[in-house]
Amino acid sequence: MLTRRNFLAAIGAAPFAVRAALGDSQVPKRIAIVTTVWTYLSHAQHMGDRFLVGYPRNGKWHKAPLKVVSLYVDQKPEGDLSPQRAAEHGFTIYPSIAQALRCGGDKLAVDGVVIIGEHGDYPRNKKGQILYPRFEFFQQAVDVFEKDGRAVPVFNDKHLSYSAEKAARMVAESKRLKFPFLAGSSLPVTWRLPPVEVPYDAEIEDALMVGVGGSDAMDYHALEAMQCMVERRKGGETGVKSVQMLEGDAVWKAGEEGRWSRRLLEAALSRSDSLQGDSERDSRPQDLANNGELPKLVKEPAAYLIERNDGLRTTLLMLNGALQDFTFAAQLKGGQIVSTQFFLPPTPNVTYSACLVAQIEEMILTGQAPYPVERTQIASAMLDRCLDSRINGHRRLETPDLKIEYRAPKESRFGD
Repeated sequence: MLTRRNFLAAIGAAPFAVRAALGDSQVPKRIAIVTTVWTYLSHAQHMGDRFLVGYPRNGKWHKAPLKVVSLYVDQKPEGDLSPQRAAEHGFTIYPSIAQALRCGGDKLAVDGVVIIGEHGDYPRNKKGQILYPRFEFFQQAVDVFEKDGRAVPVFNDKHLSYSAEKAARMVAESKRLKFPFLAGSSLPVTWRLPPVEVPYDAEIEDALMVGVGGSDAMDYHALEAMQCMVERRKGGETGVKSVQMLEGDAVWKAGEEGRWSRRLLEAALSRSDSLQGDSERDSRPQDLANNGELPKLVKEPAAYLIERNDGLRTTLLMLNGALQDFTFAAQLKGGQIVSTQFFLPPTPNVTYSACLVAQIEEMILTGQAPYPVERTQIASAMLDRCLDSRINGHRRLETPDLKIEYRAPKESRFGD
């Protein structure tokens, strides 16, 4: 039986061992990349280049038994790298998604599709969301599957969509046509400092995530990182009962009222390597959770208050100015606190993207998504509804439509 353990052992060995473990042919799997842009430091470059030249894995340089054979790129701004990559690595750029998936022929001609709808010049809606065409890209791939009578594994980078409704439709389509569907960001699978996990079937009493960055982009990362931890709780994910987004002084007031845990904030911040203020200026250690300095450092705080259907309270605090990394803490039944940092190595190599590419590779080779796409669906939907709260006077919103239930796998997937 092929397990993740012997799969990883295989991909760290010679190519013939990979094929033996997978029962695959001598021919590498063919993949099409569908992206918004392919420029320096774009997601297409971070992930696409790893399929082309390989990536570090378990102390070795690993070259995936996959071959990029086609590309669709929606925009070609100054600095477009796609012609250079195509010429260097021998794949073709096509003018439409359908042609890319069919490699210019009349039938689906690839074994996997990688959709990277991040970066590029796209409009924003009234909630401040960038209208990346991920849903539209996905739907065009599905149209090819239906017309050609065959479907292949699909990966979608980050949010499924800015819209909770479109995200739900994408998941429903993958189940209707029965193809493996993987999505999300690198945070759930990057390295952790320390390398801890919420015990499977643990009873979680409270959870808090700290993140940084702009709304709709980086807050998605933070929500999904928190989700990959709390989904392991007893009974699995039950969906979201209500959301509320707070900003400014209301964030600190909510903490004073006990709506989020200062003890968990202390535990999360204790895992940060990048505390700001005196810690950054002269290496003077600070207890930012308790010393009253946070309101001075964080000029525009935001709190995402999310109540689950099983009663679990989860909070995301976006604290730009206090730190520069992503940290998490949860209190388990009995009082034990689990806390960690989701480690993000620096640019330009952002090696954490290799952790995500390894998951994509495994899905395409085995035909099985390594973790449920519902993780990404619920993170996408929580963000969309929290932004609804924001533009509706920061009101608490009931979310009966977010009854997204699933069980996470027991095996953790973060980098080792």
